[in-house]
Amino acid sequence: MSADAAAVYQAMLDHPGDGIAELAARCALTDVQVHGHLDELGHLMLVRASADHPGQMRAVDPAIGLADMVARQEADLAARQAALAASRAAVTRMVAERAEHRAGHGERLLGMDAIHARLEQMGRATTTEVLSSQPGNQRPEDLDASRPADTEVLARGVTMRTLYQDATRNQPHATAYAHWLLSRGSEVRTAPAVPQRLIITDRTQALVPIDPTDNRKGALHITEPGILHALLDLFEQAWNTAVPLGATSPTDPTSGLTPTERQLLRLLGTGLTDDTAGQRLGISSRTVGRHMASIMERLNATSRFEAGIKAAQKGWL
Repeated sequence: MSADAAAVYQAMLDHPGDGIAELAARCALTDVQVHGHLDELGHLMLVRASADHPGQMRAVDPAIGLADMVARQEADLAARQAALAASRAAVTRMVAERAEHRAGHGERLLGMDAIHARLEQMGRATTTEVLSSQPGNQRPEDLDASRPADTEVLARGVTMRTLYQDATRNQPHATAYAHWLLSRGSEVRTAPAVPQRLIITDRTQALVPIDPTDNRKGALHITEPGILHALLDLFEQAWNTAVPLGATSPTDPTSGLTPTERQLLRLLGTGLTDDTAGQRLGISSRTVGRHMASIMERLNATSRFEAGIKAAQKGWL
């Protein structure tokens, strides 16, 4: 009941002989407004046609009218609760059937729709912590798609630690998203190379790509404690050597190498091509070439082979 309708109802109880004009004057309303509130009171069954004053309405005694109104509301609430219970039971059955289906067919999730659906389930079930390793370039559309879920999880007080590659610092949209995470209490760090794409929630379940070179092909949902323990160790090792966003990656005081340059030397030393090493570090092959030219100049080397030998002799690797 609106406040004005309540005022009209009270005036009718106090002055049962009043007509529309009198009620309007007492309640500081127009005649049209009083008519509207009488319709509202009639819908609530708090007014009835007057036998003593034809064409007018009379107020129903509150002991009867309000009690009946509350009884109707209680009946409506009971019906809605019954419908809610039925819906909850249907959802529970569906979830149980889906869990049984997944158990019988493994935990391979094929396609982005299946991955997004599982990520949503994991996010809703998370209560304490989300750990995330995000190598490579971050696509704006992927970050935009993550924002609603991240907002909801962080609003529930869940802690979030996200690990990006150093190359992310050169992507304006990615650094903007990272700073948005920081503003909401998350922790963000970067490193030259990070583990494969990985999401762990509450240390009880994880999602990793089936093909590390193309995470859009599908993912594997993991709940086995042994594998989870290994993934957690991998994440923590990478996290402990990463640099918080906003801080500058320190150069080695002995060699003058940045963490990215040192990791690049190690990767090229294993025989990887510029393209493959660049993919591991999230940088282009042209950037790899610039880094190596700078290293060769500092080592006074005329070839990469000579640079590798001198770097090893100096203990840079």
